[in-house]
Amino acid sequence: MADSPRRTPAAKLWGGRFAEATAASVEAFTASIHYDARLYRHDIAGSKAHARMLARQGLISDEECDAILKGLDGIRADIEAGTFVFRPDLEDIHMNIEKALTERIGAAGEKLHTARSRNDQVSLDLRLYLREEGEGLRLLLAEVQKGFATLARRHLDAVMPGYTHLQRAQPVLLAHHLLAYVEMFERDRDRLGDCIRRLNVMPLGAAAMAGTGLPIDREFVAAELGFPAVTANSMDTVGDRDFAMEFLFCCTVIQLHLSRLAEELVLWAGREFDFVELGDRYCTGSSIMPQKKNPDIPELIRGKTGRVTGSLMGLMMTVKGLPLTYNRDLQEDKEPVFDALDTVRASLSITAELLGNLSFKTDRMREAASGGFMTATDLADYLVQKGMSFRQAHGVAGRIVAHCQERGKELTDLKLEELQSFSSLIDGDVMEVLEVEGSVNSRLSIGGTARARVEDALRRLEKNLGMTG
Repeated sequence: MADSPRRTPAAKLWGGRFAEATAASVEAFTASIHYDARLYRHDIAGSKAHARMLARQGLISDEECDAILKGLDGIRADIEAGTFVFRPDLEDIHMNIEKALTERIGAAGEKLHTARSRNDQVSLDLRLYLREEGEGLRLLLAEVQKGFATLARRHLDAVMPGYTHLQRAQPVLLAHHLLAYVEMFERDRDRLGDCIRRLNVMPLGAAAMAGTGLPIDREFVAAELGFPAVTANSMDTVGDRDFAMEFLFCCTVIQLHLSRLAEELVLWAGREFDFVELGDRYCTGSSIMPQKKNPDIPELIRGKTGRVTGSLMGLMMTVKGLPLTYNRDLQEDKEPVFDALDTVRASLSITAELLGNLSFKTDRMREAASGGFMTATDLADYLVQKGMSFRQAHGVAGRIVAHCQERGKELTDLKLEELQSFSSLIDGDVMEVLEVEGSVNSRLSIGGTARARVEDALRRLEKNLGMTG
């Protein structure tokens, strides 16, 4: 009986043991080239380092290595020129490049995959990609921070209400409020830096899952690609996507911070607050209501937060039940990472633009900070400094507020004699702490809203971001 027919020239690179061609439906379902093609630079860089190592170790000749390097450079040039034809039947970026290389340089191309597997190759590509893109996000975060610093410097003396529970609480400097976001984004930059440090470990050499018996030099490849270390366990290496989940977590927190800012801008742009005017170029109108000016950019940033968070949750659920080592489920790592990264990058970029195209209505903010008994805490602190316990002072200040409410007055409307009827410790100097500016500038504790503290913080920030000198 004749042997079963095998696929001929178009056979898969891994198809030696298969008697039938892959079903077209399976090829369509398993292909990833439509999204992992973006890894081409990193795949080529990893392959070039691998080829140099193979030649150094005597596993391929110098001539074969040169042919591989030139072939890979040509493939990269064609991809960047838009003339390279990606073939879905070759599944992914790795197979597309290897097949094209072999067609261009012949048998030497078939030797490139010596001592490696797609399992460790894809981990390498993704680590290289996220290392690069993570640094790009850190630069974008710095641009957003610069936008906040510029606004804070411009409005260093502007006062606004600070809020808890979305209720007016205490007067603060607008600059202090803006610099709060700088702190959030600084943590995001640090968090990404930590993530990059952990993912910056070279996985190539783990091969399929057990390492290789061929005399490779993993440290050489690591040095070629700028990795300070190599992974320690081949089984963990090919099954590990912690680095991708951590990167997604970093993206999610960044987007959550952007969403908090977006929510405030939406609120502040409404007539109920009327604290900010967004540039016309960053708003849209209504198809039916001629008067509308809608804050679409902040709303979309807020809306995209669910998308980024969903990417993190999706990858976590993908890996939660996977046994060691590699499983095809891990192909599902790239789309959520790419989508979240693209979304966060776009959100940061548009936020940096938006910050340069908004104006604060500082008179309106100052007016909003003047009422609502917002200096009641300062009155209690004043009594503490006069020797009263804080609990007693809290009670006295509360009774004074109730007195004002009954009479439709603010604290600054009361005469000294009225205030003294609640405590003999109250003297004429109390009026200073009841004023908004006095309240703000009294908050001299480290991290407080006093102008002196805010200006110090702003100077440090500007220096750190290279905005001075």
